[in-house]
Amino acid sequence: MNLSFFDQFTSPCLLGIPLILLSMLFPALLFPTPNNRWITNRLTTLQLWFVHLITKQLMIPLNKAGHKWALILTSLMTFLLTINLLGLLPYTFTPTTQLSMNMALAFPLWLATLLVGLRNQPSASLGHLLPEGTPTPLIPALIMIETTSLLIRPLALGVRLTANLTAGHLLIQLISTATTALLPIIPAVSILTALILLLLTILEVAVAMIQAYVFVLLLSLYLQENI
Repeated sequence: MNLSFFDQFTSPCLLGIPLILLSMLFPALLFPTPNNRWITNRLTTLQLWFVHLITKQLMIPLNKAGHKWALILTSLMTFLLTINLLGLLPYTFTPTTQLSMNMALAFPLWLATLLVGLRNQPSASLGHLLPEGTPTPLIPALIMIETTSLLIRPLALGVRLTANLTAGHLLIQLISTATTALLPIIPAVSILTALILLLLTILEVAVAMIQAYVFVLLLSLYLQENI
């Protein structure tokens, strides 16, 4: 029984071929194809407004030099948001519940922000490892602590996104299982559990959106430290 709860996080396969790549590319098919006209219909207008809103929010903590990252950050935000929300539908697979995928997104982008800082302002980037005015006896310990905190940033990004989505999916499955199990035994309690399930689903929609935003926002803050 315990294993069945975690079966939903297993990458689906067809003839031994993992379908996780297909589940990652499918959300792109939901967006309307752009053309040479400014506005074609309400869906395109809504999409343009949404992309503009995301870009505006992500560019607030960045200075002008960081605006060249707008395409990467906005695309990542849209990608994560779409996958997280589609993963809440029944009989779907959520790639962002896989730590390997989240780390594959977090580590290269974090490393890119770090390399940008080391190339453009090496003294300032290395200066973050030692706060100003540190007593001499504490210098080695603080350098080790700051270096460790710097190196675990991509791990924190990946684990945060994986843990929040995995916990939400497990809670939804547990409560839905309890709802169906209690229906023939105690219908009143089953209805109450179904109401809790509805509220939890609404909460998980918010969590899916917030976690995608937090993932990209933290990347933009790491970028701001290095530009």
